[in-house]
Amino acid sequence: MHIKRDRDRQRAPSPSFTQRQTCSISAKSPESLTTFIFFILQQRSRRSLSAVLTSPNMLHPLIYLSALSLLAGAAADTITTSSRLDISLCPFTFYGQEYEQIYVSHMNEFFTICFNGFYNPETRQDCIVGPQLSAQRSVTFSYFPYNTGDENFVHQHLPTIKTRLECIVLLDVVSWDTVYDVKVNGDTVDKLNVTNTDSIYQYLTIIDTSGCRHSGCVMYKPGTVVNSNTGTCLNCSDTAVLQTSDTTTTTCTVTGPTVIDFHGQVNSIQDRCAYSLLSDPSVPNFQVLANFQERRRKDVSFLDSVTLTVDGSGVLIHLEQGGVVKLDDTVLTLNSSAQLVHGVELSKNQSGVTANISLPNYTTSVFFDGYTTQITLKGPGEPSLVSGLCGNSSRSLSELRISNYSVSGCEVLYNDTADSTIDCTMETERCNLLKEAPFTACNSLVDPQPYITACTDTLCKYPAVDRLDCQFLEAYARACSLLNNNTVEDWWSTIGCSPPQAFCQDRICSAHEFCGDNTDGGTRCFCRALFADKYSSTGALGDPAVCSKNSASLTLVGCLLEDRNIDYSALHLKNQTCRGQMDELTHMVTFSFNSTNTCGAVVKANNSQIIYENTIMKQSSTSEVISRKNQVYIDFSCFYIQPDIKSVSFRIKDSSVIQNIKSGPWDYTLTMKSYTDAARRQAVDSSTEVLLDQRIWVEIKTDGLDGRVIAVVTDSCWATNEPSPYSTLRYDLIKNSCPNPADQTVRVQGNGLGTSNYFSFNMFQFSGHSGDVYLHCKVQLCVKQNNNCVPDCVIPLRSRRSARPPKYEHEAAALITMTWTN
Repeated sequence: MHIKRDRDRQRAPSPSFTQRQTCSISAKSPESLTTFIFFILQQRSRRSLSAVLTSPNMLHPLIYLSALSLLAGAAADTITTSSRLDISLCPFTFYGQEYEQIYVSHMNEFFTICFNGFYNPETRQDCIVGPQLSAQRSVTFSYFPYNTGDENFVHQHLPTIKTRLECIVLLDVVSWDTVYDVKVNGDTVDKLNVTNTDSIYQYLTIIDTSGCRHSGCVMYKPGTVVNSNTGTCLNCSDTAVLQTSDTTTTTCTVTGPTVIDFHGQVNSIQDRCAYSLLSDPSVPNFQVLANFQERRRKDVSFLDSVTLTVDGSGVLIHLEQGGVVKLDDTVLTLNSSAQLVHGVELSKNQSGVTANISLPNYTTSVFFDGYTTQITLKGPGEPSLVSGLCGNSSRSLSELRISNYSVSGCEVLYNDTADSTIDCTMETERCNLLKEAPFTACNSLVDPQPYITACTDTLCKYPAVDRLDCQFLEAYARACSLLNNNTVEDWWSTIGCSPPQAFCQDRICSAHEFCGDNTDGGTRCFCRALFADKYSSTGALGDPAVCSKNSASLTLVGCLLEDRNIDYSALHLKNQTCRGQMDELTHMVTFSFNSTNTCGAVVKANNSQIIYENTIMKQSSTSEVISRKNQVYIDFSCFYIQPDIKSVSFRIKDSSVIQNIKSGPWDYTLTMKSYTDAARRQAVDSSTEVLLDQRIWVEIKTDGLDGRVIAVVTDSCWATNEPSPYSTLRYDLIKNSCPNPADQTVRVQGNGLGTSNYFSFNMFQFSGHSGDVYLHCKVQLCVKQNNNCVPDCVIPLRSRRSARPPKYEHEAAALITMTWTN
């Protein structure tokens, strides 16, 4: 209990902590509340702490500063304004700096306790600074012993204190709501908060003042690891001892389906689940997770996003495709300046997103560019204690799968048809570029073999699209840069890659989509293979219609529309003012109508059911003779009709057309054959589907002619919607031996040069007609000795008609027809 002091100011030894805890509350007036600030001291290199203790006392308390020695009950001195106190018998360690004197001042606007001189706001000092005290206050200090009960009390309330406690410094001051700033070298590093009311008082507030000092002024708290630019690691240990060692840097790379851990071991993820990449037993709530998803194939998974758990609050930080960073479900706005979010420094630039976290023994950096993440640890020694796929873990993949963050059924594996276009030998040669210049400069620092293995295993199974052929090479170059701060200069230009930057930066795709390269050279969102599979099996573009009593809606999948080169904004219902609305998050396009605005729908009643019938369509202009875009007709009604598209594809009825010509002296065979590639190696046959606007090459070839004397000239080619070449509806591709200038897709090659030639054009259909397309060509033979058989297609059409044409052998002219059927 507290000792009362009489008018002749007799003094008694101060009680211990345990005695003060059991004191009774006898006074109830506000003036009777007294604040005690304790500084519990230890010997050198041991942990120390400071505390605030509130307890009732007499109406006119004094301010006491007491220092404990091993001697009991020494005499006390009273200080009225300010004083320098000698505590050399029990030196005090304040955040790593030992002091033998205390400077107490309660003048002017502050009440201060400093350790390196009286308080001066203009200088950088070690102090505890509080508000000004009431007038007529004084300071007294004395020595008294420290018992086991005090030590047990401190260990109970501050478990970070592990060692034996030695000394106490006591400060007793009347206070209500009071905040004391704890300053190190002039900077506030902690606060002591005391809140008291008439009925509630705060008996004890206690903080740990252990710490380490570097160069006498920079303070670090226990467990802090700092890596300097010079390669030196500063570690403030748990016992507040500053340790200096060389910094070790290790990197774990996750790219595609592959994890290359800190030790160069390779793991491959086959499913679409979440896995632990990194965790630290000393930080129970810290974990880095990798989430895997499929893209174009069902049997190959890729790193899709990274999730960080950093504290016990349950808050998640998500690093996603397109440079998106979310705090739970809230999108964060980031730039190149670091932003502190729940103890994580987040920043974003054109190369990707970086998250920096300080762990007890390491600093951790997590980089993510949308498709590759690289985790770098800097600290003393090898990261032997960390676990996860990146760490030294002996656990199986199934044990490291995190079910709480995985979707149901993610572990199910799927098969897919092998891609016959993949040249594994060529891809292996490309992956092995990591053993050649300029990458050889890094081979001694980072073993290229794990990256080569990851590259070949992936590219021999998955097509080299979406910059995948550069992704593994870029990951290797960045790993080298992270480890020694040097870059593999200009590596991308030597192997035909783009400069390193985040792929699909700021392109936001939905959960069922991924970002990839489009045919026009840009990027777009593609449907994931498993998501698209449920639609492709039936040819549908969306889900069944949703009906209510007087309305209907139909939702189409945006990425499926893009796969068919269909612009959703050009689609409408029967009433052209009724257009689809795209959801910004899911990219689903919804068409709807109701009884108030039917959008041209036909409403029927059938056995108490209301049936709404409408059509999503895109029609070409009536002035167009041909169209190279899919003409969309999706009929739908409630309850009965699934969404479907009347997309037009073509199959050739005759894979090649051969005529044997006998006319006068000429006897030869004429063949017309079509192909889907410019090299004319992939012939179109009866099973080949040709899509609208797809480029087609048609070769006209003869056999039986002497190419030194005779040249074949394709005089004209045109299309009709009927078998007869003389049909009224006609569209010209080649006129007067030259491309029709009205159709910019027509190209003619080798016309009049030899015994064969070919032309190409983009496939079409006749607007408003869904039947067959018949292609007719008229061929002439030209005698080279008498003529320049090559048509001059540079001359304008009118001038060409007046120019002297080559002399043809008209008696050997031939008309050949090829049929395209819908």
